[in-house]
Formats: sequence, C-alpha cells, structure tokens
Amino acid sequence: MRIAMIGTGYVGLVSGACFADFGHRVCCVDKDAAKIDRLNDGIMPIWEPGLEAIVKANAERGRLTFATDVRAAVEEAEAVFIAVGTPARRGDGHADLTYVFAAVRELASALKPGMVVVTKSTVPVGTGDQIEAILREEGVADVSVASNPEFLREGAAIADFKHPDRIVVGAEDERSQHVLREIYRPLFLNRAPILITGRRTAELTKYAANAFLAVKISFINEMADLCEAVDADVQDVARGIGLDNRIGPKFLHAGPGYGGSCFPKDTLALLQTADASGVDQRIVRTTVAVNDRRKEQMVERVARALGGEVSGKRVSVLGLAFKPNTDDMREAPAIPIVKALVERGAKVTAFDPVAREQAEQILTGLTFANDAYAAAEGADALVIVTEWDEFRALDLERIAASLRGKVLVDLRNVYDRNEAEEAGLTYYGIGRGRSDIAPA
Repeated sequence: MRIAMIGTGYVGLVSGACFADFGHRVCCVDKDAAKIDRLNDGIMPIWEPGLEAIVKANAERGRLTFATDVRAAVEEAEAVFIAVGTPARRGDGHADLTYVFAAVRELASALKPGMVVVTKSTVPVGTGDQIEAILREEGVADVSVASNPEFLREGAAIADFKHPDRIVVGAEDERSQHVLREIYRPLFLNRAPILITGRRTAELTKYAANAFLAVKISFINEMADLCEAVDADVQDVARGIGLDNRIGPKFLHAGPGYGGSCFPKDTLALLQTADASGVDQRIVRTTVAVNDRRKEQMVERVARALGGEVSGKRVSVLGLAFKPNTDDMREAPAIPIVKALVERGAKVTAFDPVAREQAEQILTGLTFANDAYAAAEGADALVIVTEWDEFRALDLERIAASLRGKVLVDLRNVYDRNEAEEAGLTYYGIGRGRSDIAPA
C-alpha cells in the first residue's frame, strides 16, 4: 500500500521505516527541511539500534522516501498516519495537540474520498472526534479517521514493531478496519494479535498501558525503600512476585524513577482527561507524586554516601539518557540528579555512550568525560544512573584505584555488593538490605 507518514520524530521515523520494510511504499514528511536533507543523506536524527540500516535498505529499494511537501505525499497515499509530537503543556500537563490539528488542516486539502487518516501519535480520548470535526470544517467528505497507538520501547523499537504483543486499531467503519488489516498483514505470519476497538477505546488503551507500567515501577521503588528498612533484598522480592504469571517480571527493577518521552507525559495527560471527566484517578496521581519525589531522594542518597555533604566533592555520573540504547534525555532521572549536585556545589563529571550531544543542550556546570574510567578519575563517588551494558562489566579494581573516595552508588543495582567490596569499594545499592543512605 501507499502510506504517508506525517512527522519524522521517533514514532514517525521508526513506523515509516518498518512499514517500508513490510513492502509498503512510504513517504515520511516533515516541515524541518534540514532534517529531511539529513535523512536523504542517510543521517539519522535519533539514535535507535538498527534504525539506520533499515532506513538505508528501504531507501535504496525506493520504498522509503522523505519530503517536506505534505500535499504531494498525501495525494499519492491510501492511508495517512499522523505521528507528530504531543508534548505536555506547561502549567497543566495536558497533551498539546497543536501539531496534530495543524497537520490535519494542512493535509485536508489533499485528501481524497476513500482515504483513511490514522493517529499514530499518543492523543487524549476524543481526539479522533476532533479530527473528524476539523475535516468537516475543511469541507472534506468520505474520509475515515482511525486510531492506531504505538507501543514501542526506545532502544528496542524495531523488534517491538515487527514482533508486537498486540496491534490496537480503533476504527468506526469497515473501510478503516480493512485498510489497517492490510497494512499490518505481514505481521499476521507472526500471529501478532490485532485488537479492533472503538476509536475512543484505542486512544485510552495507550494511556492506560503506560500508566499501569508507571505504577509497577513506582511500586517496586517503594518496596525497595521498605527492603532497606527491614533488611530484605528488593531484587529477590521482585523475582518472587514476578514469577507469578498474574504479575510478570517486567518493570520490576528498582531505581531512580521513570523518565522518557512517554510515562511522565502520558500519566499527566491521563490525569487531565480524568479530571475533565470528573473521575478521580488516585493511584495514577500518587504514582506521579512518588516518581517526582524519587528523583529527589536519589540526590539525598549520594549526599549521605559522602557523609551528608556534596559541596566541594567530586562526583562521577555514569549514564545520562533516561534508559540504555537511546540518546533520549527527555525527563531523564539524570537531569534533576545532576542539576541538584551542581547546585549543591559538587564538581560533576559525567559520561554517557551516546547521549552527550543531547545532554550538553540541557545540563550545565559539569564536565563530560570520554569513557567511564576517565569520569571516575579522582572522584569521591561514582554514581551509576543509567544501566548501559558497558557499565555492567567495568573493571571494579581499576575503578577503585581511580576513585579518591572509593564510593560506588549503584542506582540501578548493576553490581553485587560482595563483588564491589572485594574490589575495594564501599557499595550502596537500591533496596539491597540495610543501608546507611536509605531514606529516613
């Protein structure tokens, strides 16, 4: 099929490239001419494992193109996906649909009868209805509007797209159902389940899924605090409850709290939808508050590991991106941690394998190192914030020899306490039994 993908951000670019890899002809459109030029030159705007190769292969085969002309791309398409940003609005946290509605108005003049417009962006319940209303205002007739939310994990997006747990389609007519089934037909060989729902149900499913995962993360973080108070190990607790099929093992890793482009934004947007509907979402509201406080607690942990004061101390931070295998710094736990350390007078040196360029646009007052060992040189404490694979196999004896203070604050529980102490380090993990730096 012929597809137009409006937006070449994370969701649009990954989705467009994967659709092309299925054999569809895809044109990815973006107003940023410089970004389109770079994509045509094979330069990726984001760091995602496997993306560059899949873009290059399909571009060479002529199945994937990039353009700035929305009208030309849409006129050739049978389905148009909207994958523009929906950032949280400052002040109220509601999803900002400015880019979505602007895209709809722009493509309206190019839509032909029988086309299907699909929202791939994460949008609040009822957005599809608003899109339909805008199209009517623009004089567009006989065009279907559907919802097809994405469920991609940054760092594993290609695999998630090609081997999804489910494909959710919110459609109000047979035409849009048929078109989306055809688009995803290559995945039926993998027996990927496709769930056809009403459009509003599909829109809410995306928010509900992310909110539930955020709840799991905040839950295990609170269990970690309890483990430290009662001398238990949160990793064993997580295994013990995760082996229950009703719970599952994923998203039960204690740490500094969730971040990224989805969970913080989507939990706030869900709360806004609930408030507007007069429904109190107490669990989600508490989860947001717990996560915000969690990041503040991590700074206190580092301070207590250094005797209660960070002023004048040298602190090495490993990992800045919100998770491994991405350069995404949006709502990364490292941001408030590093900012607070700098504000308290610490001399911070940080290293991240791929997120340095993004971090330099956000963080000031610190030094960036070229590798983990350079970051550790002369520091009073080493703090692991993001669990990149290369941080899992550090030479701990070399780290101990490089550090001045011999303190390892492991906010991701990458290392075993005994292993670290045998290397000459004073080890502080998360929820790994009694700790002198546990919350008071």
